[in-house]
Amino acid sequence: MHPLFPLFAVSLPFLAAGCATHPPQQAYDLVITHANVVDVETGQVQPDQTLAITDGQIRRLEKTGARPLSAKQTLDAQGKYLIPGLWDMHVHFRGGDSLITANRNLLPLYLAHGITTVRDAGGDLTPAVFEWRKQIRAGQLAGPTIYTSGPKIDGPKPTWAGSLAVENQADIDKALDSLQALKVDYVKIYESTISRDAFLNTVTSAEKRGMLTTGHMPYTATLREASDRGLDASEHLYYVFKACSSKEDSITTAVQRSLGTAKPLGLFAVLPAIYRTFDADAEASIYRTLVKNKTAVVPTLYIQKLLAELPVTDHSQDTLLAYIDPKIQRTYAGRLNGARRQSAATQAFNKQLGAKFMTLVPAMQKAGVTLLAGSDSGASNSYVYPGTSLLGELELMVQAGLTPAQALQTATINGARFLKADQHSGTIRQGKDADLVLLDQNPLENIRNLRHINTVITRGRVYTASDLRQQLQAIKHR
Repeated sequence: MHPLFPLFAVSLPFLAAGCATHPPQQAYDLVITHANVVDVETGQVQPDQTLAITDGQIRRLEKTGARPLSAKQTLDAQGKYLIPGLWDMHVHFRGGDSLITANRNLLPLYLAHGITTVRDAGGDLTPAVFEWRKQIRAGQLAGPTIYTSGPKIDGPKPTWAGSLAVENQADIDKALDSLQALKVDYVKIYESTISRDAFLNTVTSAEKRGMLTTGHMPYTATLREASDRGLDASEHLYYVFKACSSKEDSITTAVQRSLGTAKPLGLFAVLPAIYRTFDADAEASIYRTLVKNKTAVVPTLYIQKLLAELPVTDHSQDTLLAYIDPKIQRTYAGRLNGARRQSAATQAFNKQLGAKFMTLVPAMQKAGVTLLAGSDSGASNSYVYPGTSLLGELELMVQAGLTPAQALQTATINGARFLKADQHSGTIRQGKDADLVLLDQNPLENIRNLRHINTVITRGRVYTASDLRQQLQAIKHR
């Protein structure tokens, strides 16, 4: 695993009280001068820019001039690169009431790695998540902006605690009523026990209500069906991959017919058949459908690679393990024990599958499919550490064939657009939220430069290296 990023080794920009040389001018809360502003939409750098921030919003963005702007606090960003705060579009806060504090203590890890917004993809800590969000907005708790689905929707006796079980339309209506009452940001559907009809009807019903939908799909349904019904995003690549098979229909039918037998076919049982029947024409076809229907995809390459390597990787000395509460560390045992029981053939196939998944990402990008960067960090997902795992995801996207600019889009403007927040977030523009990350080096030249974080600003609040170090020290366990 990557050691703790070199945040604490860098020099800090000069922070000081601003001096108003022109009395008529009202002082801004914060002025950043001489910044190289990265435009994530165009992939260009705007050199020597000044940003004036008040009440957490960018009020001015202009070329740095000879006349300084009056400010309560100034930050000289000479030689630095300013990017929008990063978005992790797939995280989890979960584990029951006994893990509320342990989950809350993950929040500083996101900020320390430049992540100012996260999308909680379903769990059983919804009241706590809403309370954290309230405290973060009020400046009482340091952490990223949180969007949440609240409880997942699944079938009877679901895998994950806190899920809403649905079997028929009445169940679906009741579940969606409860989610709307909670004022969740979107609907997350999971596939552990949900039927094909319940899954597709949940998508249809949620779309009629104007609710965003994302999901893990049961293999009894096809991604094309779900996308045509209005599914807004597919989590992970297993479902896109199935749609790339020349035998998708027959594989889907086989899964459906197996449900009433002693050995029902699950996702992992049919992946080898999908791999063998991968077809370029089918791949191109599903991408056209996703583009037409504006269905986004969250690849989560990082966790797939980590889990594939889990049987042979010793994580006991990972630097970031010291910042994970022992209670959360204990949730890692399930996946770790399962990985150790894998046969050599299974391990080999998982590596092949990961390599194949890497080829899907640039192909989707080229076809115009919207990609969203997500880490899948959280309790039960072994050694997928908040913060560094998203940076690892972006590095894998570039390794797969995306440019650094394209990878940055998946973790900034794409996330904001997906959650309909792009009018106030996702890029550095006048009038937008002051969620910013100051880097020592240009991320457009090397995506790994995202690890050279100098300062994080969220809703206009400045977190220096010292601030972030203190926050991490407070949650350290060893």
